[in-house]
Amino acid sequence: MSKSDFGLIGLAVMGQNLVLNVESRGFRVSVYNRTTETMKEFIAENPDKNLYGAETLEDFIDSLERPRKVMILVKSSAGGDPNDRDAVDKVIDSLVPLLDEGDLIIDGGNTYFIHTERRSKDLAEKGLLFIGSGVSGGEEGARKGPSIMPGGPTSSWEIIKPIFEAITAKVDGVPCVTHIGKGGAGHFVKMVHNGIEYGDMQLICEAYEIFKRAGISNDEMAEIFTKWNEGPLESFLIQITSKIFEEKDPETGKHLVDLIVDKAGQKGTGRWTVMNSAANAVVISTINAAVEARILSSKKDERLAAAPILEGPEAAVTMDKEELVQKVHDALYASKIISYAQGLDLIQEVSNVHDWGVDLGSCARIWRGGCIIRARFLNRITEAYERTPDLTNLMLDGFFTEVLNSNQGAWREIVALGVTNGIPMPAFSASLSYYDAYRSPVLPANLLQAQRDFFGAHTYERVDKPAGEWFHTQWPELIED
Repeated sequence: MSKSDFGLIGLAVMGQNLVLNVESRGFRVSVYNRTTETMKEFIAENPDKNLYGAETLEDFIDSLERPRKVMILVKSSAGGDPNDRDAVDKVIDSLVPLLDEGDLIIDGGNTYFIHTERRSKDLAEKGLLFIGSGVSGGEEGARKGPSIMPGGPTSSWEIIKPIFEAITAKVDGVPCVTHIGKGGAGHFVKMVHNGIEYGDMQLICEAYEIFKRAGISNDEMAEIFTKWNEGPLESFLIQITSKIFEEKDPETGKHLVDLIVDKAGQKGTGRWTVMNSAANAVVISTINAAVEARILSSKKDERLAAAPILEGPEAAVTMDKEELVQKVHDALYASKIISYAQGLDLIQEVSNVHDWGVDLGSCARIWRGGCIIRARFLNRITEAYERTPDLTNLMLDGFFTEVLNSNQGAWREIVALGVTNGIPMPAFSASLSYYDAYRSPVLPANLLQAQRDFFGAHTYERVDKPAGEWFHTQWPELIED
């Protein structure tokens, strides 16, 4: 029997599609699944494919060409505790005794990056190579071409590079994969990618809510989003949103979107992104607002109970429809830029802390195809970092500065419209507040420092003294009754 070029453990839908993708590029693939029947069914359903189904791990490993390349697609449950162990660890532990020095293990799931760092170190001590790789694009992307974000030693990347470059999406002939950096860089970048995705989706939902309150129908919204997808907002999420508004429920004939309960789910990557922003003192207010919006949406019973008690204005959006659509477009575009700017800022900061060497322009380049946040303006982000590799913030690139300056008037009108009409717009508002704070030469933090010094003697700097000199005031004592 000829040896396989690639092996995959975990034949859920994502794993099956990825296997078929790899096989379609001319590689022989071995597969293993804890439930043997699932593996047998998969092999039986694909009799004409160059696949090998193994019933035991020993047989699976023996079927692979050296250096062996084993990808694990098993759901990770390990969270923020570095000592957490989960199903991924169990699979790795079962593989280690069967592998030889120089063999490669790839974790392709949504794993919290601290565990990737731990596993990479542990396996290196055993002479084994390890890659933690984010894979974006869902089931369709896995089959037709995802965006892949591998992190780990360069030597590991070189081994898997031919296969990964073959199976990813291509934009202008360029594969949507690159070596992200050392250690947990790949999984961290995928995590922040998901955080940006949270922000993007919430912003679109807020645009939808404004239109709905203005009496714009689902059919009209389908047309609006279809048109938007032909311009600077062109993206996968805008495209699927237009299709969602067109979908009718076969049972009732009503628009399906109106029959879906307004309770959002999440798998944890958004929360991890927020946790890491706080730990590294990076502002990601748009992404944070999106995470909180999902959490608040899940409290449906509480919201229903509060609705008749807490008062607010009756929404009366009376702006001319064409004008409203254009201004929401401009506000959405500006806010979207902020979401990406914040996510990239977080990647840069954590990359610096861990010495990963992540290239932000390369991240934007591989997100252009295959992944959920693929969008036309990612080309502009790539160009921005090519022009200025040490760009402090995406907003300061000339192209994005011009967009933000041009759109900020409409942006303010839409946020004000939401506030005066009682329409919750947490992500639009957070994005605008971030923009305004970042452009402000003076913020009220001087009062905050005075407060800190008053109650805690935390000291402060003075505007009329050299930077780095610290002062404390003996504030008057409070007289209590």
